[in-house]
Amino acid sequence: MAKYLVIVESPAKVKTIKKFLGANYEVMASNGHVRDLPKSRLGIDVENDFEPKYITIRGKGDILASLRKEVKKAEKIYLATDPDREGEAISWHLYEALKLGEKKVYRITFNEITKTAVKESLKRAKEINMNLVDAQQARRSLDRIVGYRISPLLWAKVKRGLSAGRVQSVALRIICDREEEINEFIPEEYWTLEAGLKAKGEKRKIVAKYYGTNEKKQSISSKEEVEKIQEDVKNTPFIVEEIKKGERIKKAPLAFTTSTLQQEASKVLNFSTQKTMRLAQQLYEGVDVKGNGTVGIITYLRTDSTRISEEATKLAAEFIEKNYGEKYSAAKERKVKEEKKIQDAHEGIRPTDIARTPQLMKESLTRDQFRLYQLIWKRFVASQMADAVYETVSVKIGAGNHRFTMAAHKVVFEGFRSVYILEEEEKESGNVLLNQWEKGQTLFLEDLQAKQHFTQPQPHYTEASLVKALEELGIGRPSTYAPTITTILARRYIVKENKNLYVTEIGEVVNQMMKEAFPSIVDVNFTATMETLLDGVEEGVVNWKTVISNFYPDLEEAVQKAEKELEQVTIKEEVSGEDCQLCGRPMYIKYGPHGRFQACSGFPECRNTKPFFEKVGIPCPKCGKDIVLKKTKKGRKYYGCIDNPECDFMVWQKPSEVKCEKCGGLMVEKGTKLLCSQPDCGHLVEKKK
Repeated sequence: MAKYLVIVESPAKVKTIKKFLGANYEVMASNGHVRDLPKSRLGIDVENDFEPKYITIRGKGDILASLRKEVKKAEKIYLATDPDREGEAISWHLYEALKLGEKKVYRITFNEITKTAVKESLKRAKEINMNLVDAQQARRSLDRIVGYRISPLLWAKVKRGLSAGRVQSVALRIICDREEEINEFIPEEYWTLEAGLKAKGEKRKIVAKYYGTNEKKQSISSKEEVEKIQEDVKNTPFIVEEIKKGERIKKAPLAFTTSTLQQEASKVLNFSTQKTMRLAQQLYEGVDVKGNGTVGIITYLRTDSTRISEEATKLAAEFIEKNYGEKYSAAKERKVKEEKKIQDAHEGIRPTDIARTPQLMKESLTRDQFRLYQLIWKRFVASQMADAVYETVSVKIGAGNHRFTMAAHKVVFEGFRSVYILEEEEKESGNVLLNQWEKGQTLFLEDLQAKQHFTQPQPHYTEASLVKALEELGIGRPSTYAPTITTILARRYIVKENKNLYVTEIGEVVNQMMKEAFPSIVDVNFTATMETLLDGVEEGVVNWKTVISNFYPDLEEAVQKAEKELEQVTIKEEVSGEDCQLCGRPMYIKYGPHGRFQACSGFPECRNTKPFFEKVGIPCPKCGKDIVLKKTKKGRKYYGCIDNPECDFMVWQKPSEVKCEKCGGLMVEKGTKLLCSQPDCGHLVEKKK
């Protein structure tokens, strides 16, 4: 009969851990949280020191009953939930719900689900860390207060079913701000000039780029400027003035953190953050490996750290020396400068056994599990390998008063690149003949290629770049990135098209209201400061209820002010100006999950609905019919002809009634300016107030 009870979060871990511990241990799962704040009310007593009122989550009663039976039989109970704040909080909730006060209770954590790690954790058993629990209680309480006090205002102002969250509102704000930047961006013209050059007796042409004059670097901003330079140099000898040879070191990448794994999986494998975390959870909890049974093959997936344990570093060095050669192993342990964050006690994400190569594991994994595991394995191996070494050559070439430059590089030692090449890694230069040139040598001009370009705005956020931005700004933590993005996508505040994230009409409305009524909630610095305070709670230097009591009065004041202002706003049914073609009654404008639409005022007798298109008041330049505000299938706004698909006119920016003075084309609004929509014109004027 089992003497000891081990409680884990996930049923997927039960079989794996039971196999490691043997007959004296019973292993059971709580299936995540067992207690939470009630859904039907705030659940936090703001009059009584913000005491949370936890209840058993619906559907968890049977699980708790089964656990209580085993608790009665057990001599010792080990709470083995995940090694982070949330896991610590789940252990505490289990302690309270199962009334374990009179039992011998121990908290154990392991960074990987392997026999060694699990057995070692039993030797290092400790008490529940209440600082970690309180940090999680503070986060949960703050999120609950924000969500339950602000969401009803969104329902009243816009539509039911919307929600506001502490972190999700800031993420939405970041995306909206980028969208605004892009919409207001004014492209600027610039030119590049390339000279095709050959040395005497050479067949291959080498391309040099225009740098500037003898005195300084110079950009080319117009056709007239580039034509003047072409005229200056076309009959001038090109002389090699300087050749610099050197060596460049490219450092091996660090092991993955949660954030960098999500970013790289998005870029390389085209995985969403949610999919990456789901697959990583499966690899961590355990897969059925042929000949080994169920075993966890990567370390814990929620981490801010890139640190690697001494044992793993040693085994990696042995593996690399055996399979790649001694010179490929990092000569000494790489010292990593890391910021102190919540989960720095963890390691970076790595395979639990470096000898389990992707090829050996391929048959035991699904296609997507294999692709993610291969990415993690290669990145870890690369992090333990020597740096790559490049040979570089840069050349300055004079042509009268003008200067051209060219550069070449080639890899002389692959190092970590033999295993892992970064997604953004530059291609090897083809200018390999530069080594044969000498200072003072004359080169012969084959051709001059001038190209016109326009500056581009910042790109739209992708899931990967949004995760990077949230991490750099100190907003959220590893466990929050994926759920935050998933929530604002599910609410249709944003949509994803070809990896890019775009704001929808509903998203714009919610963001605008949050900025006006609750500026501190959507303030990036405020949210980052709140994360720092939560870290202080974890470290035991800040009381968690103090954080909430300092935050609550300002929020409550803002809510009451917004409620009064909302009382003064009568939300009338907006008439669309059209009559129902079925019953003749007026059509009203309503908000739905995908934005505005028209519905018959005779509802529920008449259920007629149809799309609502807001007219801009400007005729289509192609066919003369109305230009209207439309949305793509996913909800991104654009302006197009009402006669689509017969007429294919469309622009992303709002058209203006002002015609272009230069070419007569349609002008579009760009912030405080008007820009010609014709790509080869680019005429720009100030918008009249």
